[in-house]
Amino acid sequence: MPTAPISKPTVFVIDDDPGMRESISSLVRSVGFQPKLMASVDEFLQSHRAEGPSCLVLDVRLPGRSGLELQRELADRHVRLPIVFITAHGDIPMTVQAMKGGAIEFLTKPFRDQDLLDAIQLGLTRDRARLDAESLTAEMRKRFETLTVREREVMAGVVAGRLNKQIAGDLGISEITVKVHRSQVMRKMKASSVPDLARMAEKLKPAGVDL
Repeated sequence: MPTAPISKPTVFVIDDDPGMRESISSLVRSVGFQPKLMASVDEFLQSHRAEGPSCLVLDVRLPGRSGLELQRELADRHVRLPIVFITAHGDIPMTVQAMKGGAIEFLTKPFRDQDLLDAIQLGLTRDRARLDAESLTAEMRKRFETLTVREREVMAGVVAGRLNKQIAGDLGISEITVKVHRSQVMRKMKASSVPDLARMAEKLKPAGVDL
């Protein structure tokens, strides 16, 4: 199974308190992760995303745009970045809003180092899984693009549960021709069975493949 390239995990830290940034940076480095420190949302939005798995440690209250505003903006942009919120002045509505938005954790300062590390590790694990899934989908799409137009038509019939005879009638070709195309589809897609091919088709649909 294809996996995302192995890169050192990156932890983005956005906090306007220099002391807090440096404290989290030291903690993150101590477990082998790469910290990237920023003081504001704007600074983060102007930076480049990491190549490998990453996680965002985000203060709620920041000069300019808040952490919750950044969470909403990332969601609007369909940027899937795990977020661990930290704050010195949290309240229940704020916590509920953050968690409903998909935050990993909401920690109130001062928090235990281990609690932050546990949340970061969970975020990185989820992001690594996302990267692996995207890599696998990209590989399947490459395989799909090697199929001829006719092979794609046959694949659509196969994953829809149509029999060879039915597909032949649908496409106006012989059943033997359908069998040949079907064999080519299975080989090119590296599918071990029809259910395996159907699972591939389901994963390709969100990537814009029309079947």
